[in-house]
Amino acid sequence: MNVASGDERDTTERVLTLLGLLQQRQVWTGPELADRLGVTTRTVRRDVERLRTLGYPVHAAYGVGGGYRLGPGQQLPPLLLDDQEAIATAVSLLAGAGGAVAGAGDAALRALTKLDQVLPTRLRHEVRALSGSVESFDGGRVPVDPTVLMTLARACRDEVETAFGYPSGNDVRPRRAEPYRLVASDRRWYLFAYDLDRADWRSFRVDRMTDVSARTWRFRPRPSPDAAAYVQEGVASRVYPHRARFLVHASADTVRAQIPAAAAVVRHRGDEQCEVLSGAARLDAVLLHVLLLGHDFEVLDPPELGARCRALAQRLSAAGASFEPPPDGDGRPAGPEEVRGTGNE
Repeated sequence: MNVASGDERDTTERVLTLLGLLQQRQVWTGPELADRLGVTTRTVRRDVERLRTLGYPVHAAYGVGGGYRLGPGQQLPPLLLDDQEAIATAVSLLAGAGGAVAGAGDAALRALTKLDQVLPTRLRHEVRALSGSVESFDGGRVPVDPTVLMTLARACRDEVETAFGYPSGNDVRPRRAEPYRLVASDRRWYLFAYDLDRADWRSFRVDRMTDVSARTWRFRPRPSPDAAAYVQEGVASRVYPHRARFLVHASADTVRAQIPAAAAVVRHRGDEQCEVLSGAARLDAVLLHVLLLGHDFEVLDPPELGARCRALAQRLSAAGASFEPPPDGDGRPAGPEEVRGTGNE
């Protein structure tokens, strides 16, 4: 085993200190850095070259106002954070993972998983305490324990089995699963996993899971469905007692812009058509949602919904037949232009 010498350790510590200084201020002169590090300006130049070989774009400018500056690079190199910066970053990522920023939940959780891997133990309790005071003002996302999210995220990354309790009827039963992805909807977090006890793919609501733990058994990933599409379809349809399919005469992009992802699955069926799969507690509610989109549509399934459409159409027609616009002076029903106003006469 190779053990670093004292000189090598001193050099590594000095280079990391140099990196920290460059991240604190926009420009440092050579003599300023040398004074902070207790070395010569020649050693500063050598340490700057070491940082450049590690991927940090350190720029040097000479003359009045010149100095060393850490600039943006083509790739993101590792950042050096002190304790307070690490705590603030972790708490901010927890807020992002909780849904405070639209579309940022998954990315925030991935970044938080990386930070958690290197976060010193002495900081974990402070991060946990501070995260308890972070809330989202929109109030839409069902709260989950960030520790549970972290456990599941690490299990997905490390490809190890998870164990947890999950409601089944009136009981909470133990489950074993191979975790693949965490999926965030507009309201909840879901775990997409292969259920080992049922030998099939399942999605689990994270807020319903209890006693979550990562096991030591590793698994080899199986060919799997698309995690987001699988969870979306389950949220939009299988959780409701009634499901319906419609052929909508509008593009899938147009309809997706009108329907929240958690409310329906929209499938492409051509440039001017799409299939909408949705669910609700009552079939009339599903029908009303599609009707309010403002596009022509056809009922594909279930058959009884087609009969319901005809019955509602008769009721609406009867309700409209009893209404007649007031006649104008010559006894004719007034046209739209005549009803709007007479202007100055």
